[in-house]
Amino acid sequence: MLFTNVSIQFKIASVFVSALFFGHSYGQSYKGVTGVRDTSYSTQSAFKYDVKTHPSIKIVPEFQFPSVKEKRNITYCQVGKRKLNLDAFYNIEKTNSKKTAIIIIHGGGWRTGSREQHYPMAQKLASLGYICFTPEYRLSTEALFPAAIYDIKAVIRWVRKNAAIYNFDANKIAVLGFSAGGEMASFMGTTGNMPLFEGTYCHLDAKSNPNAVVDIDGTLSFVHPDGREGDDSKSISAGTYWFGYSKAENPKLWEAASPLSYVSAQTPPTLFINSAVPWMHAGREDYIKVLDKNGIYSEVKEFEGAPHSFCLYEPWFSPTIEYINNFLTKVFNQ
Repeated sequence: MLFTNVSIQFKIASVFVSALFFGHSYGQSYKGVTGVRDTSYSTQSAFKYDVKTHPSIKIVPEFQFPSVKEKRNITYCQVGKRKLNLDAFYNIEKTNSKKTAIIIIHGGGWRTGSREQHYPMAQKLASLGYICFTPEYRLSTEALFPAAIYDIKAVIRWVRKNAAIYNFDANKIAVLGFSAGGEMASFMGTTGNMPLFEGTYCHLDAKSNPNAVVDIDGTLSFVHPDGREGDDSKSISAGTYWFGYSKAENPKLWEAASPLSYVSAQTPPTLFINSAVPWMHAGREDYIKVLDKNGIYSEVKEFEGAPHSFCLYEPWFSPTIEYINNFLTKVFNQ
């Protein structure tokens, strides 16, 4: 389902509400909401798995650049007693022009992973002049969809409100994500400022739309025939944990949570950086067709033979940074 701009808010609201409350006979499952952090996906665990088939890979360590200053554990929002934090990485070299901000969303199947995994990326991009933010968000061990969506929307609004403090242009905010974070980055791009997905907390006086999207191996659709998310035959899938319904129990919700459902003339320029794992970019070509139809710029960069977690390692980290820098430079005419 690809929504057009005609009555888009009504159509989205109808699909989403009906997906949650009607059209299925199953109750939403909260058994995955354990309250215990899942640490199964980390850079080290990914490396241990990938080095078996790619013995020459190297984990990218954190950098120390004299020009980059860091502030960690900044609270961007509080939901009840829960404080949600992010980290800021910014270049202290003086410039006459305002810079570009990049929000980096970590992956881990909406259930595990951590923002610390992308500190090297944030540090490297900051050394090039970008203002980078690495937020946490509530995973499916803590809250079901759309809580994480609300959190990242709050991040974008917080970042936009702090543009003057960090000396970047409030109209030059890129959202970048890896894996599950890539899916959410694209979701941010396709649902910017939509009331249904804004939530009801934190910085609601600011806009949530990003001005560019970088999707690193994040699916564009949970229901696309090229995708594999939702296979619960051997164990509960990441999507089933996040939605509280299997795909069979509530397919409309899975569709309503897909960025491909909302891509439109309002979607910002998008860069897709992909591994050699085809199902990790399910829906990409259909998504790009809509961008092309509306004259929206996009690029695709794909690494032959690369594993899913490629952006955490050399030899792919450096060209990934180059692709991001070149894309944002072109989009924002820096």
